[in-house]
Amino acid sequence: MSKPLVIILMGSKADLEHCTKISDACKGYGLETVLRIASAHKTPEHAISVLNQYEAEDRPRVYITVAGRSNALSGFTDGSVSAPVIACPPPSESFGGADVFSSLRMPSGIAIAVVLEPVNAALLAAKIFGVTNAEVREQVKASQKRAAKKIIEDDASVR
Repeated sequence: MSKPLVIILMGSKADLEHCTKISDACKGYGLETVLRIASAHKTPEHAISVLNQYEAEDRPRVYITVAGRSNALSGFTDGSVSAPVIACPPPSESFGGADVFSSLRMPSGIAIAVVLEPVNAALLAAKIFGVTNAEVREQVKASQKRAAKKIIEDDASVR
């Protein structure tokens, strides 16, 4: 079986730090990642070209889209690919944070998942792959055990 691939597609280079957090977390689950930049608004032909490149590959893949303000990138991506799409918009204080709504409401036939924390977007990607990939599933379980152990240790430390 081919190694799972997470395509992290950002709307601009301004989102690179956010995307690096996602990529680093994905690697913790043994997932391969690739970072790309394309804009549904400014470079739709380039975006389609990038998506077609990965859709042509015969390997498990998940797309994580990172775009703020008017998040057309996530819906555009989902409408163009057969694999799951996770939107992970960067944090924003613009418009009192209301720009996140552009990631939450999509038209019918567009089914993105929205995860606001970069590490959790990586976890969801790993869980998706873990349905059919035992190695990734074990990485997810190990991560959950580490998190549970930390809670128990923290509880003991405050008693």
